[in-house]
Order: sequence, then structure tokens, then C-alpha cells
Amino acid sequence: MKRQRGFTLIEVMVAIAVMALLAIMSWRGLDGMARAQERNKERGEAVLALQTTLAQWSADLDAMVVLPTTRALDWDGRLLRITRRGSDDLRPVVYVVAWTLRSDANGAHWSRWQSAPLTARNEWQQAWNRAASWAQDSATRSNAQGAEVALMPLESWQLSYFRNNAWGPAVGAGALDTSSTLPDGVRLVLTLPPGAALAGLLTRDWVRPTAGAPKT
Repeated sequence: MKRQRGFTLIEVMVAIAVMALLAIMSWRGLDGMARAQERNKERGEAVLALQTTLAQWSADLDAMVVLPTTRALDWDGRLLRITRRGSDDLRPVVYVVAWTLRSDANGAHWSRWQSAPLTARNEWQQAWNRAASWAQDSATRSNAQGAEVALMPLESWQLSYFRNNAWGPAVGAGALDTSSTLPDGVRLVLTLPPGAALAGLLTRDWVRPTAGAPKT
């Protein structure tokens, strides 16, 4: 009768080593796939936040309105304030919106503030002043009644105006705005923070819808 032969100790150890190696390789592959999926998710969320923010930016500029004895657009190097009309044609109101860079414990982010609906000149002046207070790094923020939204991480931002067929510094047009003093275009340059899902410089140009229209 033939004697039955089993696995030797060395063969068992080799098999265990191969199985352990395959398990490690499989784990690394799964971990790499999970990390790649997480990076893609973060990038997708960052791209969506950027697209939504820039859409709101363009909408605010498109809705900019020039009213007697008011300012339609004001940039002081840190804060941009805009007087814009409401989206409901049946309710003739205006809003003051403001954009600035805010910092907190979670880092710096681009933020937008919007006033309540306005129907009178004194209401507009109060909202215009509140927007300036909101942008300050002080306790005056609590008095800036309105809706604030933190939009996206941001390191810095710059503006340029297009006037007389040339880009130049984004400076005010005087005490009051008229349709002739508003810029024909606004160039936005964003510096996205390093290490995030999106990083580097991003430039966005906006053209005033009535720019170049014949004067009546």
C-alpha cells in the first residue's frame, strides 16, 4: 500500500506567505481606489461650488441697476458692493449685495451678503452702510442685518474695470454712478488656496449687457 503524503511545513509557510502577499496587494489596490474616489468627490464638490459661486457673481452684476442718488457699484480693494434689482418683476424692489474675503477658524473663504428687499432711498443707504460694516473684522458684523453665505475657500481676489477699450484699476466713479460711468466690463482674478481640490489662479471676465449699445 502506498503511504499518503501531506504538505510539508515549508510548503505551508510558502502558501501562507503568498496568500499574505496577495492580501496586501489587494488591500493596497482597494485603498488606492478609495483614495482616488475621495479625491474625485472632493474635486467634483469644489467644481460645483465654484460654478455656483461664479453664476451668482454674474447674476449680481447682470442685475446691477442705476438709480438716482445711489451707487450701483463700489470697490474699495477689499469689499465690492452692488445695487441690484430683484428677480420678481411684479415686486419692484432692489437689494444691496456685498462680496468680500472673510477669515475664521476654518480658513479664508469668499463670502456674499445680501440685504432685505429695499423700496426707499433711506433703506438703501442703511443697507449700503451695513454692507460696509459686515466686511469689517470687528463686532460690527452682528449689526449688519442680512443674509450671509460662505461660498468657497479663497486665498485672495482682485478686480479690474474695462473702460475706454482698456483694462485698468477698479476704482470708483465718483460720488454717484450713472450708466455712463459704470465700467463696460469687470475682470475677476481669484487665487485658490494650495492643497485644496482646486488651486491656482482663475480669471473670469464679465461684460455689461448694455455695453456698446447706442445712446438715445
